[in-house]
Amino acid sequence: MKIDEVRGFTPDQLADALLNLKKEQFNLRFQAATGQVEKTHRVNEIRKDIARIKTVLRAKKAA
Repeated sequence: MKIDEVRGFTPDQLADALLNLKKEQFNLRFQAATGQVEKTHRVNEIRKDIARIKTVLRAKKAA
C-alpha cells in the first residue's frame, strides 16, 4: 500500500483497513509460531502499512 493511496482514504476507510491489517498480522504471528508462514516478507509489509495508516489518521485528526 502506497502513501498516496492511504491519503486518499476517508477516516472510516482507514479504520477499516487498519482493523483488517491487524487481523492479518495476528494470523501471520500464529503461522510464524507454528512454522507455516510462506510469505515471510509480508510480516514487515503489514507492519509498515499499519504505521502509514496510523500516521495519516493522526494527521487527519490534527487538521
